[in-house]
Amino acid sequence: MEKYHIESYEDPKETTDYRNEEAYLRAKKKVDAIVGFYWHLAVYVIVNLFLIILIAVNSSAGFLSFGPYATALFWGIGLAFHFLGVFGTNFLFGKKWEKRKIEEFMKKEEQNWE
Repeated sequence: MEKYHIESYEDPKETTDYRNEEAYLRAKKKVDAIVGFYWHLAVYVIVNLFLIILIAVNSSAGFLSFGPYATALFWGIGLAFHFLGVFGTNFLFGKKWEKRKIEEFMKKEEQNWE
């Protein structure tokens, strides 16, 4: 049983540009990473709400002890690293932010000269 069938390419005049395909694969990988992060975030919120309520209701200290929040805290640290892995370290102060700030300061300087 043949799993894949590869057809021969007959047109030698036409060249293939793989840059579009590579760009698509990079974009698809980025989108998959973002979707993965949002699923991680959703599971984090649901599970930790359930755990906090369950532990706090059944413990003698209630919501005032550290116990209900320990899992959320340590899992939240992992979630923060997942966020940084997906969106990068310059998500707040990236190139677009720098460009907007430079344009903003240039406009202010222009207004001062008028």
